[in-house]
Amino acid sequence: MVNKTIEAVKGDITTFDVDAIVNAANTSLLGGGGVDGAIHRAAGPELLEECKKIGGCPTGEARITRGYNLPAKWVIHTVGPVWSGGNRGEAELLASCYRNSLALAEKNGLSSIAFPSISTGAYRYPPEQAAEIACSTVIDRLRSCKSISRVVFVCFDDQTLGIYQSLLAG
Repeated sequence: MVNKTIEAVKGDITTFDVDAIVNAANTSLLGGGGVDGAIHRAAGPELLEECKKIGGCPTGEARITRGYNLPAKWVIHTVGPVWSGGNRGEAELLASCYRNSLALAEKNGLSSIAFPSISTGAYRYPPEQAAEIACSTVIDRLRSCKSISRVVFVCFDDQTLGIYQSLLAG
């Protein structure tokens, strides 16, 4: 992967100056708690209006909207799986979130994207397993991406940051 960087940092994803930030959304795309609510609040009411026109998003898929009042020009909304013990296709659905988000970024010619730790908050996905899926999927997908040169995993806390940093270093 020539000239491609993947990093993990602790911070507030709504403040990142990248082409797109990824929203860990719910299927309605109409806002919620956690990172979803923070992104909707920071982007402003126009984001909600655009999301209403989309009509939702199934788990594992992704949709793109403008970023409005965010530093990022775009928001890629993806719906992660709710953890149900790992026997209901959660791993494949979570990997699909990352693949589909990157595919949308590539389709739109974006070069930088920031991801939260999808499904690890209210959806209770175990952070270590989620991070392994996120890192391996992104690394694999970046091999064939032409436009994307920078991926940032934005972690909410020190524990999650440590997991991502360990995986990316190893």
